[in-house]
Amino acid sequence: MTHTRAVATFSRAWKLLRSFRFEQTQPHVFYSGLAHDTALLIDALCHDFALSLSGARVLDVGGGPGYFAAEFESRGARYVGVEPDAGEMSAAGIAVSQAVRGDGTALPFRDDTFDVVYSSNVAEHIPNPWTMADEMLRVARPGGLVVLSYTAWLGPFGGHETGWWQHYIGGDFARRRYEKTHGHPPKNVFGTSLFDLSVREGLEYARGKELLAAFPRYHPAWAWWIVRVPLLREFLTSNLVLVLKKPAHHEGGRA
Repeated sequence: MTHTRAVATFSRAWKLLRSFRFEQTQPHVFYSGLAHDTALLIDALCHDFALSLSGARVLDVGGGPGYFAAEFESRGARYVGVEPDAGEMSAAGIAVSQAVRGDGTALPFRDDTFDVVYSSNVAEHIPNPWTMADEMLRVARPGGLVVLSYTAWLGPFGGHETGWWQHYIGGDFARRRYEKTHGHPPKNVFGTSLFDLSVREGLEYARGKELLAAFPRYHPAWAWWIVRVPLLREFLTSNLVLVLKKPAHHEGGRA
């Protein structure tokens, strides 16, 4: 994974870490940077696994308001975003030529349609993320890449905007404390739009599938070993990336 490791530098990790504080107050700053980083990561993974983004059919599951489209299109990809919330799709006022309203757990596409299927920071917001992962594999073409990236609950960002430590006491505690402090509920409500997804669950899902790589997304490459250490990985992996390859004859369902 020469290209992907070259992207995973300390300076890149530090830049992303600093941008997280703008997620609520200046979302365009945070999401524009995240979109650029996501396209860079997917491009590097494609290079490492003998694919090319140029001309590739790319599906973004949970594409949101369109920040990611321009980044992929600038690399020659044929980008399609799918998002269940019409309000979220239009929130940033960005026009996306190929945007579809749909559910990630029941994707409105035929089998074997896309060269690359990815989802960035969506799985922790739905109660059945592995159904979504199965759907991502279904619509990927044989030999195509499926990249699933999600925030781990016990990592420092597991509570999202509710705080750095409050979610360690409990999701409900973090939500109540946020409401008391800010006078309104958080955007991500534990048990409704935020769930306690672990690193272990992702690795267990990938077992028996063609897993090409699993690493902590926002860490420098020299820290990727963290994912191999049980328990420690839950607290130090802020975001897990699973890179899967669609086999020639895929059978749906969780292994």
